[in-house]
Amino acid sequence: MSPKTDEILESLKKLSLLEASELVKQIEDAFGVSAAASAGVVMAAPGAAAGGGEAAEEKTEFDVVLESFDAAAKIKVLKAVREATGLGLGDAKAMVEAAPKTIKEGVSKDDAEALKKAIEEVGGKVTIK
Repeated sequence: MSPKTDEILESLKKLSLLEASELVKQIEDAFGVSAAASAGVVMAAPGAAAGGGEAAEEKTEFDVVLESFDAAAKIKVLKAVREATGLGLGDAKAMVEAAPKTIKEGVSKDDAEALKKAIEEVGGKVTIK
């Protein structure tokens, strides 16, 4: 891939579900297209898999929630949250102070575990949902 498409992809990975939904609407409006046809195909695949007898699907996307933090470690937790989210200082501070607060949504299990470990190492308490 080109560096430009790699950069766009990385930016998309950082979007929350609400932001991604807004982006889809903006793309549909800007280019006069509809994502409805592709959504129907995506929705058909899980239904077909569930009919195969094994209804238990493994969860693939997780939310990382900062539950609380040690007051003495607030600055370290704030830095870890900033690094993980790419937020500015003010936004990251507001997020940390609003705990319990979702830090990242829809991340892989490995990414969620890594983020949990990084924040807990500096004094935060994190759950993965």
